[in-house]
Amino acid sequence: MAAVLLTVEAQPPPNSVRSLLTYPFARRTMAEKLQVKELGPDKPEIQLTQATKEKSKAYNRTFCRSWFQRKSWLTGCGTANALFCFPCILFKSDKCDLTWTQSGQTDLKHLSERIKKHESSRVHMDNSVKLAVLGKTSIAAQLDDGHRIALRRHNEEVDKNRHILSKIIDCIKFCGAFELAMRGHDESDSSDNPGIFRGLVDLMASIDHDLRQHLENATVFKGTSKTVQNEILDCMLAVLRERIVEEVKAAKFLAIQADETTDISTHCQLVMVLRYIDQRNRIHERFFEFIKLPNACADAIASALSERLRFILPQGQERKLIAQAYDGAAVMRGTTGGVQRKIQDIYANAHYVHCYAHQLNLVMQQATSHIPQISHFFSDIAGFASFFTKSSKRTAVLDEVVAHRLPSASATRWNFNSRAVNTVYEHKDDLVRCFQTIRNSEGFDAPTKRDAGGFVRMLEDEAFCFFLALFHKIMPHVDMLYNHLQKRNIDSVTIAGITQTFISRMQAIR
Repeated sequence: MAAVLLTVEAQPPPNSVRSLLTYPFARRTMAEKLQVKELGPDKPEIQLTQATKEKSKAYNRTFCRSWFQRKSWLTGCGTANALFCFPCILFKSDKCDLTWTQSGQTDLKHLSERIKKHESSRVHMDNSVKLAVLGKTSIAAQLDDGHRIALRRHNEEVDKNRHILSKIIDCIKFCGAFELAMRGHDESDSSDNPGIFRGLVDLMASIDHDLRQHLENATVFKGTSKTVQNEILDCMLAVLRERIVEEVKAAKFLAIQADETTDISTHCQLVMVLRYIDQRNRIHERFFEFIKLPNACADAIASALSERLRFILPQGQERKLIAQAYDGAAVMRGTTGGVQRKIQDIYANAHYVHCYAHQLNLVMQQATSHIPQISHFFSDIAGFASFFTKSSKRTAVLDEVVAHRLPSASATRWNFNSRAVNTVYEHKDDLVRCFQTIRNSEGFDAPTKRDAGGFVRMLEDEAFCFFLALFHKIMPHVDMLYNHLQKRNIDSVTIAGITQTFISRMQAIR
């Protein structure tokens, strides 16, 4: 039988440059680190020579081992035949010179001045101090029992404060989960109704001794002020966003959904939702951010979305975005194209997908909004409900004369237009009498009478009456189409059929 010879390569010493570069010092256990420190810098035999030529005279420089005795921090690598800094290899950082920690120093001609420059650098001195104090315990910790007692008390106090803060965070999370107001009208100690959040904190304190003691004795930080609440909410949002971004970066595909609306303070804002598939092939839908916009144009919306996407998707992952869906923002036109076109110019795979919850009434209104007369018509329709909701006295006259309420307008859902058009059309004469009653009454102020007179003129306007009659005929067909499309068991053949029926009916009305 032929003998098989196995050559086993000897493991390098743990303090050698080769070992430290292969198995970094920071990843080693404390016992291994102390072993490396005890062994000190490795001083192998290195064959380091350098050919030098000065004034037409050529000679070879050879490394002298006496450098190891002169500089205790100096170490070498027999494989690379180069010199390294032992402390800087152990505690390497971004500020370290790579020639002393990675590639090695081989320039013998300038070795003396480079050694002098390196050992006077801040990073080398810091690393030398770290090596010197490694494994040493402070004198106070060894000799002073009071120091250990104070340290234990400090740790106990930290644990107690963390426990108290966790209870306050739980109360904030509860209010957020059920969409409850955080602030009360009067949160003073004498208040009978300090608000839901303070009530939750008081309830938690009644069953938690540490929290009750903290609220009774704390003079500087109680954790219930509005400033602390806002800071905790900001921290929770930051942690949530970091988690979402981590999941998105690990996901295979991503889709965005956005909707633009104007809030009650008349500020234009954009809501951004992310949909992605995780590594277990589970679909997640996460709210990401409310974005304040300078205006509702396509350029502003596309710019805001692009800025967030650059933060969410690192460079090189642009192909991960495969879909984009919008509500009102989808049909907005910009100076150089719509929102979906601007996003797809950057993210080529971001195909536009129509929002599955999109209201068809909104599609119709936005599609015809480029006609100024129709845009004004829908604004006027919304004004009827707005006029009566501002005053219960006006509503009382409406109930008495018309005996029918007008549907309230919504800033985010537009299906009220169909009901509003039908109500105004069917009760047109009654509404005229209602507004005339308000205008002729002595019980209303001048602005109310002025607005009522404007509505009377509007209901008598020929153009307004034309659009009112037109959309009264169109809206029922739009509602019918919408109800069919929202069915879960619908298929493409049925959609094509009912869409063609809708088109035929629109042509008949035309």
